[in-house]
Amino acid sequence: MHNDTLSTEATTLEKTHLRVGFVALSDAAPIVAAKVLEFGHRHGLTLELCRQPSWAAVRDKLLAGELDAAHALYGLVYGVQLGIGGPQADMAVLMVLNRNGQAITLSKRLAHALDQTGNLKAALGTLGRRPVFAQTFPTGTHAMWLYYWLAAQSVHPLTEIESVVIPPQRMVDALARDMLDGFCAGEPWHALAQACGAGETVASTSAIWPGHPEKVLACRRDFVARHPNTARALIQTMLEACRWVDALSHRDEIARWLAKPDALDVPFELIAPRLSGRQTGGRFSEPPLPVSFFDGGAVNYPRISEGCWFLGQYRRWGLLRGDSGATGDAEIASAINQTALYRDAAAIVEVPIPEETRKDVFCDGATWG
Repeated sequence: MHNDTLSTEATTLEKTHLRVGFVALSDAAPIVAAKVLEFGHRHGLTLELCRQPSWAAVRDKLLAGELDAAHALYGLVYGVQLGIGGPQADMAVLMVLNRNGQAITLSKRLAHALDQTGNLKAALGTLGRRPVFAQTFPTGTHAMWLYYWLAAQSVHPLTEIESVVIPPQRMVDALARDMLDGFCAGEPWHALAQACGAGETVASTSAIWPGHPEKVLACRRDFVARHPNTARALIQTMLEACRWVDALSHRDEIARWLAKPDALDVPFELIAPRLSGRQTGGRFSEPPLPVSFFDGGAVNYPRISEGCWFLGQYRRWGLLRGDSGATGDAEIASAINQTALYRDAAAIVEVPIPEETRKDVFCDGATWG
């Protein structure tokens, strides 16, 4: 039952057909479910899904107006906002789509060396050359998780490894061809790397930051300004999709849709176990937390503090110069994260708002929040 107290005038949609981008990853599940089950129809929207070959393509098509919104790396939105390593534009995070669910996989050789030495730095030393690790976008979440994990084990990610950008669906082939020593990305590419014998998953990102934000629903900020009712309806649509996907009873069903050629084009058997939390294989030091899409709404609220964390990491790794201070960072994050719009949308579909702040503990004992 929905709250229909908004006036007809206030809920008239400025645009009803939306082109929504996604990259071939298991955590695109809410985007795919929203289309397959047509959750948008009850909110006056028709979604057209547009699979993209890379995160750079997502960025470029959002900026060109070829996509209205997209499944995007949290850090991609902030990188574009700041103009780090590419074009600058004012961006918006409408909501968080998922938490957890990413991982780090090493080549078989390096995973074996890690078993033998029990120490990542020593294991990397057995290569006899500078290690090469891949992530998916320079300011993206995977780059930040990889850098944090390496640094927590006394490996400097800027001076002791070579970091390269590869689209997630090309990671496994690069690892199998000995072009990489490891990679950080989303599923199902870690499961595929293990299945084909190219590598071993050694760490989950939930072990680095339990409950970390990952993909977001992103758009340009001028889209929100010109289409506020449409943006609100899109949030409502995606909240319903996230709630549906989050039910464990629906995980295998969405995995079958994700397996189709126009989505991930990966066998169901490689998608479903990790999407459903039935983790198989890998050498995790602790069991991964399952990927979460809703959790009563706790997943989806775009906290200002989490946006500030990315800004701090960009400074840590020299991607962002200067220190705007806590107040300045909060102003940047408040402009990007559309908390007021999210609150309005959540109220209409009766999704509770979690606490604005929470205390998080990272793998190195550092805290945030």
